[in-house]
Amino acid sequence: MNSTSTGTLYLIPTTLGDSPLEKVIPPHNATIVAGLDHFIVEQVRTARRFIRKLVPDKPIDPIAFYTLNKHTPAGALDEMVAPLIEGMNMGLISEAGVPGIADPGEEIVAYAHRRGIQVVPLTGPSSLLLALMASGLNGENFAFNGYLPIKSRERIKKIRALEKKSRHERQTQIFMETPYRNDKLLNDLLSQCMDDTLLCLASNLTTGQEMIRTLPVKQWKEKTPELHKKPTIFILSAGEKQR
Repeated sequence: MNSTSTGTLYLIPTTLGDSPLEKVIPPHNATIVAGLDHFIVEQVRTARRFIRKLVPDKPIDPIAFYTLNKHTPAGALDEMVAPLIEGMNMGLISEAGVPGIADPGEEIVAYAHRRGIQVVPLTGPSSLLLALMASGLNGENFAFNGYLPIKSRERIKKIRALEKKSRHERQTQIFMETPYRNDKLLNDLLSQCMDDTLLCLASNLTTGQEMIRTLPVKQWKEKTPELHKKPTIFILSAGEKQR
C-alpha cells in the first residue's frame, strides 16, 4: 500500500476481445478491483460490464466513474484525480488490454507521477507484446509506431520509411490501425514493401478467432487475408531472413 497520505492508482488490464477472464486476467486483479470505488475509464458502459464480470458480487451503482478519452478537456484532470489526493485508491481501465499503451491513460499516469502518487500496474494482456512474442521477429530491438497516417500518400511514405529504418537498423517495427481500415493498410504494405520483407499479422489475439502468422511480403501477396474489423497488430522486419 502507499505509505503517503495520497491514494494508489492501479492500472487494470481488460480482455482484448471475448476471451474468458480466467484465461487472461489473474485472480489478484479481481481482489484489487473489489476494493475500489473510483475508476477512470475510457467508456463507462464497457467498464461497468467488465467490473460486473470480474467481480459479480460488487455493487455497481455506488461506483464513481470518471471518463478519460480524446474528448476530455485538459482541465478536467485535477477533478478526476481528486479522490487520489484525498487518500482514496483508484483504478484506471482501458477499453482493451493494458492502460497507458496506445490509449489516453498515460495522461493520468504522468499526472500521478508529478503529484508523487504511487502507480501500480497489474498483470494482463498486451496485444503488442503478445504479437511480438509470437512473431519470431527481433524482440531485442523494436519500436511501436502507433497508428500510421490516414491519408494514403502520407501512409505510403511512412511505410517506406519504416521499412528502410528496419533494414538499416535491424529494428522490428510495430504498428496498428483502426480495424475497419486494416485492409487498406495491408494493401499498401503489400504494394510498397520489398518481397523479402517479413510481415507478421496478429489478429483477434487471445480469442477463439486468433490468427498469428509471419511470412515474406511475397507470400502474403499470393494469399491475402481478410482483416476488416478484426483487431490486428502489424509487425514488419526488413533484412531479416525467415527462420
